[in-house]
Amino acid sequence: MVRLKDIAQQAGVSVMTVSKVMRDAPDISLATKSRVRLLAQQLGYVPDAMAQALRTHKTRLLGVVIPSIANPFLVRVIMAIEQRAYEMGFEMVLGQSLNQPEREETIVRRLIGRRIDGLLIAPVYRLEPSAPIFDELRRRAVPTVLLGHTAPFCADFIAVDSNDVQASQAATQHLINLGHRRIAFFTGPASAPWAQQRLEGYRRALREAQLASDDRLIFNAGGTIEEGEKAAQQLLAESPGATAIQAVNDLVALGVAKVLLGHGLKIPQAISLVGFGNCLTAEYGLVPLTTVRLPKFRLGQTAMQLLERCLRGERPPSQRLSSELIVRASTAAPAPPAPPSAQAAPQRPTEVTSD
Repeated sequence: MVRLKDIAQQAGVSVMTVSKVMRDAPDISLATKSRVRLLAQQLGYVPDAMAQALRTHKTRLLGVVIPSIANPFLVRVIMAIEQRAYEMGFEMVLGQSLNQPEREETIVRRLIGRRIDGLLIAPVYRLEPSAPIFDELRRRAVPTVLLGHTAPFCADFIAVDSNDVQASQAATQHLINLGHRRIAFFTGPASAPWAQQRLEGYRRALREAQLASDDRLIFNAGGTIEEGEKAAQQLLAESPGATAIQAVNDLVALGVAKVLLGHGLKIPQAISLVGFGNCLTAEYGLVPLTTVRLPKFRLGQTAMQLLERCLRGERPPSQRLSSELIVRASTAAPAPPAPPSAQAAPQRPTEVTSD
C-alpha cells in the first residue's frame, strides 16, 4: 500500500507537505499541489478514510434513509443529494426503511455507529407523539434534515417539504372549474401528514365552491399502485356517482387508471383522473395524467443546503417549496347526462265488437 512517506520521497518534499496537499491546505503552492497529486495518482495512492476520520474526527459520511429506492418520487431527490454530496467530498450511505419503524431505527443506529457527519431522513410516520430513535438523534445532536413533512414525534426537526394543501386545493379547483361536482378523493395513510394535507386541500376547494363534502366519495387508497387498484374496485362496486377521481399520489392514480380502463371506462370521457407528484410514468402512461408537479430535484438541493448549514453549527429554518398543476389528457368536462328514455306510447285499447 502506498503511503504518504512514499510520495514524499518520490516528490522530494516532507511528509507534512504531502499531507497538506491531500487536505488542500492554502499555504502550499499550486505548482507543488499539482506535482504531488500527479505523483500520488501515478503511484496509485488511495487515502485511508479511517485514518483521516481518527485525525479530523470527521468521517465525510452522510446517511440518507428513505422508505424505498423503488419510490419514483424519491429518485430525483436522491440524485440531487448525491450530486451535492460528491461536490462536497462526502460519501452517501443509503438505507431503506420500507416504512417499518423498527427497520428505520436499526438503520439509523447503524449510521450513528459509523459516525456519520449528518443525516437526511424521510421518516416513517406514526401516530405516537414520540419515537425513540428521534429522541436519540436529539440527544446526540446529530445534524439532521427531514425529507418531508414533520409530525408530532419529529416536530422540532429541520425539514424541507412542499405546500401540499395549496397544491391539492388547486387540483380540486381544476376539476370544479371543468364542471365536476361529484369528485372522489383517494386518500393515503392516516398517519402521513402529506396525505392529510392533500385531503384538507381537497376539502378546502369544495368549501370554497360551496360543495358539500360527501364521505361516500372518500376512499382509503394507501400509496401504492396495488392499493389504488383496490380502491378503484371499491368505488365501482359502491357506485357513488363520481365523475372525477383525485388520487393522493401518482402511483395510486396509475392503479385507478388500470382498473377503470380494464372495465371499459374511458379516461376522461367517462371519468376524469388527477394524480399528485408528476412521476415519469404520469406523462407517458396510457393516458397522460393531470397531476401536481412536485419540485423533487429542488427538494434534494434544498435539503443539502440546510444540512450544510447544520454542519457549520447553524440552525436554519425549515423550507416549504411551491408546486404547480400540470394539466394533461386525463381530465375534461364531465359527460352530459344521458337523456331520459322515451316513454312508451300508450297503446290504443282493442275495440270489441259484438256479433
